[in-house]
Amino acid sequence: MTWHIKHFNELTTIELYRILQERTNIFVVEQNCPYPEVDGKDLNCYHLYRLENEQITAYARLLPAGIAYTQASIGRVIVPATHRGKGYAGELFARAINFIQQELGETEIKIQAQEYLCPFYGSYGFEAISESYLEDGIPHVDMLLNQRLEPLGVS
Repeated sequence: MTWHIKHFNELTTIELYRILQERTNIFVVEQNCPYPEVDGKDLNCYHLYRLENEQITAYARLLPAGIAYTQASIGRVIVPATHRGKGYAGELFARAINFIQQELGETEIKIQAQEYLCPFYGSYGFEAISESYLEDGIPHVDMLLNQRLEPLGVS
């Protein structure tokens, strides 16, 4: 089991295929939400993922400032159903924040959170900056982190 972070241009075709497959499985199929999963933003993003037995067990798309918002962002956060409850989401999110703050030099991170996950994101210092709204039929809240967190000792 290993963690990887790669810019889009560094991904192999197999890695890209696995990422898009898992994102589609969760956001389109599991959540029964037909929408354009491949939205053109991936090309300028970093992709953070955990592999175990050649399967993606956690993934997040890291968007530099100016791609989706004026701030950096974290999106497409997933843990496949077979790997939930193992702490991968927490480690994934901590690694994502760490990369954006340490490697990209950003302190503000904006996310579009599914409403039921606000307490999870809030535990990392994110605060709601919008009322709840429907995005593709799912309640969401915009949240912002505008403080530097202590760097993680992760490799």
